[in-house]
Amino acid sequence: MKEQPKTQKLKKAIFSSMKSIIGATPMILGIIMLISLISLSLSNDKISLFLNHNWYDPILSATFGSLMAGNPVTSYVIGGELLKLNVTMVAIISFLVAWVSVGFIQLPAEMNLLGKKFALLRNLISFVFSICVAFVSVFVVNLLG
Repeated sequence: MKEQPKTQKLKKAIFSSMKSIIGATPMILGIIMLISLISLSLSNDKISLFLNHNWYDPILSATFGSLMAGNPVTSYVIGGELLKLNVTMVAIISFLVAWVSVGFIQLPAEMNLLGKKFALLRNLISFVFSICVAFVSVFVVNLLG
């Protein structure tokens, strides 16, 4: 007798989850398409023109990375290409960390699914930490070798 309410709760939870996923699918597909357009329009050569060894390179590269959300697998290739274009390590690391962890393009979907305050705070903290991680990473690499 006690199993009946549990299975009903499980069915209700599954149905609610499926409804949320189906409702969010168009927004997620739109975000993926927008990310693809931005990624195609900003090539590595264009990015390296803006990053020419100035003190604000990490901030600028983190901003680019925040606008061009991506995945970690392709970030290794992009990082290597930027390194070949003589972009500084601090700028490359801040770009890649922001690229993977911050997503201004996904912000509307994230605010809709997780709440406005949480989404804004998470993105702001991730942006600031992408710059901090870049400086700490370069410091540690220089310290070790």
